[in-house]
Amino acid sequence: MEEMAREPWTATVLSLFPEMFPGPLGLSLAGRALEDGIWSLNAVDIRGFAPGKHRSVDDSPFGGGAGMVMRPDVLDAAIRGTPGPGPLVYMTPRGRLLDQALVRELAAGPGVKVLCGRFEGVDQRVLDAHQAIEVSAGDFVLSGGEPAALIMLDAIVRLLPGVIGKEESLVEESFEWGLLEYPHYTRPQSWEGREVPEVLLSGHHEKIRAWRKRQAEEITRRRRPDLWDRYTQPLK
Repeated sequence: MEEMAREPWTATVLSLFPEMFPGPLGLSLAGRALEDGIWSLNAVDIRGFAPGKHRSVDDSPFGGGAGMVMRPDVLDAAIRGTPGPGPLVYMTPRGRLLDQALVRELAAGPGVKVLCGRFEGVDQRVLDAHQAIEVSAGDFVLSGGEPAALIMLDAIVRLLPGVIGKEESLVEESFEWGLLEYPHYTRPQSWEGREVPEVLLSGHHEKIRAWRKRQAEEITRRRRPDLWDRYTQPLK
């Protein structure tokens, strides 16, 4: 019996600037995987769901304040009118910090529908109605959710089966074991008076693994004390 073809992992992006996609996701590993059908991308213009001649997607906030807010009726029409599997993810600085655990979780599903906000954000009611997962790419503010969506999708796509040739490369990356990654070296062996650490030339795999682990631990301890605390004091 022939094995059934795997359905492509599907990214559905709702944006006022769909032309920003695939952008960098159309290049390198992600782009090749897109061409090979490992994943698919549908970028949809939210403005196409706005009523009236002017296609207005935003309005002034209740309670006053600067800026404009994206309307719930327009967003709801875009969400309901655009098919696509997986949870709705809204990119926002106030959301859960994007980390490797969440990336793995989303990569394991059938896909994701990403809502990219603009202006001051979106009406909370539409997020509540669709049980959106609010996700932040970091503690900074962007002009819109699109760059953050590109970051998240890139992180997800590279975990999909068949995207990266050597899957063992994924295992040793930063965050997979709760640590930052160890340093890397390649030819030439001597460069600008700087030498490759002797242990990496030894051919002794156990010693190399131990050295890499010590390096990862030391780098994490110095640069990311928050990760180091979680690594040394895991939740019981």
